[in-house]
Amino acid sequence: MPAYYLEALTVTLGFVILLAEAFVSTKSKSWVGLAGAAGLSVILVLSFFSIGPDAGDGAAWTTWPLWNFYEVDALSRFYKAFALLATALVLLMAVDYRSILARFTEDATSEKGTGEFYSLPIFACAGMMWMASAKDLAAAFVALELVTITFYILVGFMRRNVGSLEAGVKYLILGALSTGFLVYGIAWIYGSTGTMSLALMPERIAGMENTVPLLFGIALVLVALGFKVGAVPMQMWIPDVYQGAPTPTTAFLSVGSKAAGFVLLLRFLTPFLESGSPVRDQVLLILLILACATLLYGNFAAIAQSNFKRLLAYSSIAHAGFLLLALAAWGPVSETTVNSVEAVSFYLATYLIMTMGVFFILAQIRVQRDGEAITDFNGLGKTNPGLALAMTVLLAALAGVPLTAGFIGKFFVFILAAEAGLWAGLVIAVIAAAAGFYYYFKTIKAMWWIEPGDEAVIKLPVISKVAIGVLTVLTLVFGVYPDPILALLK
Repeated sequence: MPAYYLEALTVTLGFVILLAEAFVSTKSKSWVGLAGAAGLSVILVLSFFSIGPDAGDGAAWTTWPLWNFYEVDALSRFYKAFALLATALVLLMAVDYRSILARFTEDATSEKGTGEFYSLPIFACAGMMWMASAKDLAAAFVALELVTITFYILVGFMRRNVGSLEAGVKYLILGALSTGFLVYGIAWIYGSTGTMSLALMPERIAGMENTVPLLFGIALVLVALGFKVGAVPMQMWIPDVYQGAPTPTTAFLSVGSKAAGFVLLLRFLTPFLESGSPVRDQVLLILLILACATLLYGNFAAIAQSNFKRLLAYSSIAHAGFLLLALAAWGPVSETTVNSVEAVSFYLATYLIMTMGVFFILAQIRVQRDGEAITDFNGLGKTNPGLALAMTVLLAALAGVPLTAGFIGKFFVFILAAEAGLWAGLVIAVIAAAAGFYYYFKTIKAMWWIEPGDEAVIKLPVISKVAIGVLTVLTLVFGVYPDPILALLK
């Protein structure tokens, strides 16, 4: 099966789910989310059997009018699987979160206004998959806008909640601003190189004497993509949007949107960071400055937070800083050591596991304790010791405690920075990681050492219970045996 069928199947699934929800009248809409997650799981399995133009019937590709815009390699396969898995988990989370969605959409006793929520992430998933295969700036822009427009709706979906509406407006305004930066940057790059094909960029910039216009275009695109990944200077929207958006949407933004932004960043930067590129040194310096600023801002701003969602928002900015540091340490591809592309991809894979587990727990805290503050976790170790233990493991992994998946990801970043001689960035990363221990363990302290304000036991739905258990176990397994993820990348 040609790989481009995967996106076609995903879009078809989204339309089928949307139409089925409109014409099938049922009181509960949980079946819509479950059907969407099941369909994405089937596509995920099919993705491992998809082929590119170098395998099977090449005619299936040469007759396809868009094959010059579409890349099929190990990186695209990995990020497509990533997008499908993340979207499936978000749909499952939304099924258990639907009481809050109903409460702030149409009527707390009816789920009639929530059915569309389950189809929107599927369309965003298709956009993420196209971004993973984009090898032309025009194709990348179209895919990026599909993802962004879908998130505009998801963020402001709870229309009876002022916080959600405010988050939607802020995301819309800053998203439009970032789109302007992106289009303007692409125009400068096209004017400098005469092409929007990333495959042709290296030969077009080789020997270029005046690189100022090209660097200006690259800087504009980096600012625009910084909006997607949550990096300085386009990080202002993250805390308010994360806090106001529905929790499944926040999880999707934190994981799916960030991964989509970074895979596009990897595609975009590769031609300019190859050996012999006239702008390589300048681009690496820009990345290093962005990484250091993002690390400092995200980690130190998170320390003072009392709302757990806002804490995760600043934490997301901090993790973007670690990922940018790995890109700033860009080195040649090696068969024996982990390079920047693999380090970023591995970090994002483990970040998916850890963050989704945390958001599954947070969603149930919101549903059953009607709050998202750190104080809402008080005494969780006494009322729900198993749930508190899972949360402890996941937060410790996000902080980078050894024997967890989060430690391996940060270790790869530190090794790359040391090998590249980025000592200033490495020192800042170590300080930032130490700050991360403080604000993550502040929540752990609330769960185990502070008396519960609510003695009621949190009863986990089956889906959330299974998801939290599996994600917690994977966090520990990949902390001591990361080979399966690395094998997918190779």
